[in-house]
Amino acid sequence: MVFWRKKNNISDQENEERDNKLLHPDREPELEPSTDYEAEIGDELYEALEESESDILDELDEIPVPDHTLFEDKKEAEDLQDHTEEGGWFWRLTRGLSKSSGKITKGISTLITQKKLDQETLDELEELLIEADLGPKTAAKVIADFSKDRFGKDISEEEVREAMASSIETLLKPVARPINIAKPDEGPFVILVCGVNGAGKTTTIGKYANHLQREQKKSVLIAAGDTFRAAAIEQLETWAKRSGAALYAKDVGADAAAVAFEAYEKALQNRTDILMIDTAGRLQNKTNLMAELEKIIRVLKKRNPAVPHAVLLVLDATTGQNAFSQVETFKDMVQVTGLIVTKLDGSAKGGVLVGLADQYGLPVHAIGVGEGLRDLRPFEARQYARSLMGLDL
Repeated sequence: MVFWRKKNNISDQENEERDNKLLHPDREPELEPSTDYEAEIGDELYEALEESESDILDELDEIPVPDHTLFEDKKEAEDLQDHTEEGGWFWRLTRGLSKSSGKITKGISTLITQKKLDQETLDELEELLIEADLGPKTAAKVIADFSKDRFGKDISEEEVREAMASSIETLLKPVARPINIAKPDEGPFVILVCGVNGAGKTTTIGKYANHLQREQKKSVLIAAGDTFRAAAIEQLETWAKRSGAALYAKDVGADAAAVAFEAYEKALQNRTDILMIDTAGRLQNKTNLMAELEKIIRVLKKRNPAVPHAVLLVLDATTGQNAFSQVETFKDMVQVTGLIVTKLDGSAKGGVLVGLADQYGLPVHAIGVGEGLRDLRPFEARQYARSLMGLDL
């Protein structure tokens, strides 16, 4: 019995040795190289083994970004004052006014074919300007100035457009003025922003805050004073983040005057340069709207008799002649100090700005021709006049 067990064990050992030889031949290399020597790695092999920056980034869950902001990247990539066809402000302005300028220039082309400038042609040109929403008085004034010393003479389409652009520029120059922001000795410079709902107040505040914050290096606090619309507060919050400005807001239905007062206190405490206050724009009940605006101003003046330092009225150019009645309405409510005209790219009513400038003489601080941050810029008379007539600078 013992002899059989021993023989059995010998058989097992032989089988194990045979299996080992099959799995590991005599000339099989060692599984682990010897570490008794220092391996020498050549330059080519070293470069092949070294991890590149792209290899390292590929292994990361989150790609690191530079400390500078997206705005600074854009500022480095383009000059905002550039006037080429590569996307500068004049190019965007011309594109935005294309509906207005196209209508005017097409009309001029139809009327003028190298003939003498007679009364019939002048009347038709005046009607063309009225259709572009300059208004009858302003259109008559432009035509009178344009036709001076040219009546009865041969004139080309190009000369008509150049002459009209010059007359319009003359009307616009006195109102093309930026806001004179001079920080008071105490507290922030306060800008009250008003206008009807839908005129673009909220986006205008965001874009203008971006201009003040990023380009003029001013600290800005936005007060959400339109407390009757939840959407207005949410929009302002979004625009405040985009522009880098701070936001002060309360719940929907809060007292607008209280929001303005508390925002002023916060700006005073934080030494903020500029406080921009949004307001409601309901025209359904003029009496209530007037009372609310008057209350905001009255409460602010209790804190500082000098505020607000500026009252801006935002106008939607697509409303055409209705913009005139809006100016009249808000002038009765508050002492409007300047205008911002938006949505000039939305219709062929770009001439309304010329009529507003001529009839009211209120400073036009900025104009908007799109939804982007850079699509609200300080107003310049020559650029606007030439864009409206489809001319290059």
